[in-house]
Parts: sequence; structure tokens; C-alpha cells
Amino acid sequence: MKLNELRDKPGARKARMRVGRGIGSGKGKTAGRGIKGQKARAGVTLKGFEGGQMPLHRRLPKRGFNNIFAKDYNEVNLGRLQEAIDAGKLDPNATIDVDALIKAGIVRRRKDGVRVLGMGEIRSKVTLSVAGASKSAIAAVEKAGGSVIILEPRKQADEAAA
Repeated sequence: MKLNELRDKPGARKARMRVGRGIGSGKGKTAGRGIKGQKARAGVTLKGFEGGQMPLHRRLPKRGFNNIFAKDYNEVNLGRLQEAIDAGKLDPNATIDVDALIKAGIVRRRKDGVRVLGMGEIRSKVTLSVAGASKSAIAAVEKAGGSVIILEPRKQADEAAA
């Protein structure tokens, strides 16, 4: 077998039906849409319509709410930080903040800051400057000889000015 002899199996690719192209095609005139009515017209979609019966999305109860003020943090575990330090992507002697994490490829974008979580272990003495950290993460970093600086949340006026 050669690359130039590769072919699909017969019937694997089917040509699309060209509708509304004359009576001899078998799909002329109404093009398979029946006669008249809303569904025979162009641009009609009746998603969720159940023939007048109360649709499923209206039968189910509403639940919960979406908090528009909730902060969206990047969550980083201590084990991931240690991996990056071992790989030479993060400098343990410098302060580790959002910019350093983005440069190291641990975090993709800023969001509302970084929150450090305590999964994994940290062996290096590091200084973290982050928006938040769990109690276990702070305890683990301090046990390794490092420190955690929790940044003050930015005010709405600062965001408008920036």
C-alpha cells in the first residue's frame, strides 16, 4: 500500500442532497418541508417547543443564584510551586507573585489574583505575595522557613482608574 493509493471505503463519504432543484430530483418544489406553515419558512427554530405542553425547562424549578461580586482566583497548590522551583522556572530567592507565576507558565492570566492551597509539600524557603492562602498552605510555607504576604483586595475606585 502506498500513500497515494489511500482511499475512503465506498459509501464513507456521501454527497449532500441539493434540495429545491426541480421535480426530477425528488426534492423539488417544497424541498422536503411539506406544505406551508411556520416550519416551512426560512429562519424558524422552535427549540424547546413541546407542542403546547409546558416545556421541560419551564417545568423544572429554578435554583441558586449567580453572585456577580464573587472573586475568581487562580488556585495554585504548593506541590506545583515546588515542581516549578525544582525545574528552575521559579526563583525561590525572589518574591513569588502573579507576574512570576505567569512568566513560569503556572498561571495563564491574572484573573483576581492567586490563592495558594496546601496540597503537596514545599521544601524551599520562599516568599509568596498572593491574594489569598489557606491555613495549611501558610503553615507549610512558614515551616519551610518562608513567609506569605496577603495582598489587600483592590477597591472599585482603583479598578476604574486603572
